[in-house]
Amino acid sequence: MSLHNIMTEFDDLNFDEIITDGFSIVAEEINLSEMDQPNSSEQKIFPILPVRNMVMFPKVVIPITAGREMSIRLLEEAQKNNEFIGIVSQNNSNIESPTENDLYKTGTLAKIIKIIKLPEGNVTAITRGFQRFTIKNIVESKPYFRAEITKLKDVTSKKTEEYAALLENIKDLALKIVELDPNIPSAANFAIKNMSDNEDLLNFICTNANFTSAEKQKLLEEKSLMNRAQKCYELMHDEYRKLELRNQIHQKTNRELDKSQREYFLNQQIRAIQEELGGGPESDVEELLLKAQKVRWNAEVENHFQKEINRLQRQNPNSPDYNVQRNYLDFFTELPWETFSKDIFDINKAQKVLDKAHFGLEDIKKRILEHMAVLKLKNNMKSPILCLVGPPGVGKTSLGKSVADSLGRKYVRVSLGGLHDESEIRGHRKTYIGAMAGRILQSIKKAGTSNPVIVLDEIDKIGQGIHGDPSSALLEVLDPEQNSSFYDNFLEMGYDLSKVMFIATANSLSTVQRPLLDRMEIIEIAGYTLEEKVEIAKRHLIKKQQDENGLHAKSFKLGNPELKHIIDAHTSESGVRGLEKKIASIARWVALQTAMEKEYDPKISIDKIDEILGVPRPKSLSEITGVPGVVTGLAWTQVGGDILFIESILSEGKGNLSMTGNLGTVMKESATIALEYIKAKHDELGISSEDIQKKNIHVHVPEGATPKDGPSAGIAMLTSIVSSFKNKKVKPHLAMTGEITLRGKVLPVGGIKEKLLAAARAGITHIILCEANRKDVEEIKKDYLKTLEISYVNRMSEVIELAIEK
Repeated sequence: MSLHNIMTEFDDLNFDEIITDGFSIVAEEINLSEMDQPNSSEQKIFPILPVRNMVMFPKVVIPITAGREMSIRLLEEAQKNNEFIGIVSQNNSNIESPTENDLYKTGTLAKIIKIIKLPEGNVTAITRGFQRFTIKNIVESKPYFRAEITKLKDVTSKKTEEYAALLENIKDLALKIVELDPNIPSAANFAIKNMSDNEDLLNFICTNANFTSAEKQKLLEEKSLMNRAQKCYELMHDEYRKLELRNQIHQKTNRELDKSQREYFLNQQIRAIQEELGGGPESDVEELLLKAQKVRWNAEVENHFQKEINRLQRQNPNSPDYNVQRNYLDFFTELPWETFSKDIFDINKAQKVLDKAHFGLEDIKKRILEHMAVLKLKNNMKSPILCLVGPPGVGKTSLGKSVADSLGRKYVRVSLGGLHDESEIRGHRKTYIGAMAGRILQSIKKAGTSNPVIVLDEIDKIGQGIHGDPSSALLEVLDPEQNSSFYDNFLEMGYDLSKVMFIATANSLSTVQRPLLDRMEIIEIAGYTLEEKVEIAKRHLIKKQQDENGLHAKSFKLGNPELKHIIDAHTSESGVRGLEKKIASIARWVALQTAMEKEYDPKISIDKIDEILGVPRPKSLSEITGVPGVVTGLAWTQVGGDILFIESILSEGKGNLSMTGNLGTVMKESATIALEYIKAKHDELGISSEDIQKKNIHVHVPEGATPKDGPSAGIAMLTSIVSSFKNKKVKPHLAMTGEITLRGKVLPVGGIKEKLLAAARAGITHIILCEANRKDVEEIKKDYLKTLEISYVNRMSEVIELAIEK
């Protein structure tokens, strides 16, 4: 039983205040016997006061502190009108503004005895309960609840002797609880002993006992006094047993503490003597031993630790090796050897976490959910090693954080960009000055568990220097068959990394070692479509920039047409990083207008966007490709797909071929093959041999400062040369990619998804691909291709037929 102030709406009053401010007022100023039989039959509608963390019983006087405006108004008007009020408990104490559904139906009619105003604007009403009731109908909810009620009568027991004996037992047990619980004031003992009426005693104990609000509500709803007393007695027995057990544990702990305090005092004396004599390693050893007691590890690790701690004890504290050994043991004891966070196997919740944080990226979400499903079924599985490959700004790094959140694991990011020292991965030997463990074990230590999610960011940017090859050191880290005993030079023993979930990110796989690729599961993330970028901006980017620039949610608004204009006219990328920068520019403009107190339209128009962001780039390719000899090709780069233009022009000469535009060997060979094919098939193509012999052909690829190579521009080069010879334009909004052979066959190329997305961004509507690339297109979501018409070809003659205008 706990007689602290459970009756208040706030938890800041104790029972001593209630006794002095509640019962003493009643005793001095109010004759309670005169109020035992109130005449409330004239009142038809009763104000209903919702209360939290308390249940009121009949014939009990308690103070109620009200802080809510509706509650204060109810109490003041009820006292002024001399009305009875219905006190009803909320079924959820956390709700600040309850509705009818948030209230229990059964409560207690009460009369306000006195209202005391508190300094902070709250009021305390001294109330007395009279009769139980149930709410029949809520007739008003503003400014406070008013209801029709049905009064309830308590059923007295026919077994008067049994009922009286039960109440005596309850009284005795209550006094025992008061003696055991030091938090109960002595006034409670006095109040219980001096209650002669059995019903008053039962209701007083039910009100003030340390039961939950739900248990008290069930007692109030019990119409039989005998049943109420029996249930109260059972709950009190449970409370009494808990108090007895708590006291036993407290006494046992005190004895153990007395012994520990004595040992601590003696150890402090030894330490003081050692300091007077010049110090020693004992304090360091004790500290390390205490730390080791809190770490879980196996027998092998324990033996190694004991061997190293003995070595520390044998060394002179003033020698340099002492600090090296001390630092080593500090790191050794801070590693979470066999400490693991518990995985969350709620796959539906994980899917919601991933969908909320990232729009699109269905492949990686599916793979994570598959891993969780297998882990849930098997409950013992080596974590996969995933490698997310894609252009910048598509969310590869942030995916790692979302994966950690969905699995309930710790998250650590290790940046590998520019790393060129093998020791950064494997650590240094202890003998070196400034030796430390590698980044992998440091990340494990930082996470505090042996199964975190570690994101190895920019794994394709690892360099190779005079101190070894870090990517070769990663071969052991990222091999599920080997990393169960990863050897760090600093630790000097194996550490189990098999439970760690590694997620590597890269923009390109061309610079990653083949054996390293073989150890990872490659998941390619292509760029976003226009619709996906719009959704990402609406869900994440706009709100983020508003927060970062000190703006509220309604400071500016960008609709779908405006966002599409920003993406089309002001960005050209696979990810959304550039889009975020443009939205940030708009947010800063809005912040400037707000700070200068200038009026502006929160709905940013397209014209205003162009004014803020500058001149938009051309939307149409017709001006560039509207002359003979210019063809749009598709290219793959490390940052996603892109379009390029192949230009050719004829001049008087002797049939020579020249090429410019910083072209690589393979690309130059494609142009040579194209010209030789035209010479061999000039009749079929409708080109005279005299033109071929007397015209020089010059092929150029713009952006000459950018190196270009690869076979995928072969059919575009051939089409460009044919267009120049025939002096006919290529169809507008058409692009192509594919390799050619000397006999005019079209071969497939790679990077199809990135190239098609780049074409869609550039306003291309018609694509020519090799028939063998059809399977690559079928793997792409149909939504990505809804603006594109794709023609599949096998021979160069089909390309010319589709591309050249009649």
